[in-house]
Amino acid sequence: MHLAILMSNTDESEFAQQHPKDGEKWQALLAPLMPDAEFTVYSVKDGEFPTDESIYDGWIITGSPASVHDVDPWLEALFALIRRIVARGTPLFGACFGHQAIAMALGGHVAQNPGGWVFGTTETEVTSQVCELAPWMTPGPIRQYAAHIEQVVDLPKDAQVVMANADCPVGGFVIGSRVFTTQYHPEMTHHFIGALIEELADQKPAEVIDTARASLDQTAENGRFGRWIVAFLRSA
Repeated sequence: MHLAILMSNTDESEFAQQHPKDGEKWQALLAPLMPDAEFTVYSVKDGEFPTDESIYDGWIITGSPASVHDVDPWLEALFALIRRIVARGTPLFGACFGHQAIAMALGGHVAQNPGGWVFGTTETEVTSQVCELAPWMTPGPIRQYAAHIEQVVDLPKDAQVVMANADCPVGGFVIGSRVFTTQYHPEMTHHFIGALIEELADQKPAEVIDTARASLDQTAENGRFGRWIVAFLRSA
């Protein structure tokens, strides 16, 4: 299986240079679960896109501090690529910004969270209908790392919610068996989210940082979510 990772993270700060890039984070999560897979990373935020889209068996769109409402040319190119992937029927997974980009490209809408930042460890509920909509998942609560102030508020055509909580009613969605998304960050390690909270401590409201720090008493279930992603990619 040959997977393309579309790296959209625009953070080139000193902090970012001290940690693995998102392409590496996603391979660290998925490669041990699918040792037969080959990964190719494209820095789409730098205008780097594949020239032959037909060679990939699946696609992953990463998170980013960028907004899907930005007007940078690479965003329009990404949206167009998303539409081609969906039209071709190749499995497509998106996380956080990737989740929002898929929604926007397909006619959904993204807006600022009414409650502001969601940051740190959070728990979302996998819906009871998931056995029919996304049989690679299991219903019930799951802990994930979060770092977002925008969220999907209107679903694209034919999308169905598979994860939700009070802070984020569209925590993830599917479109048939070929599109799967999450608003959260299964690629982030506990060490990284802790370091990110401290890096942003002077840039975010104090109550956001205090809540995020306190939330780290709980660890995200990344291995569990990673297995869902692999099952989705293989089943689709």
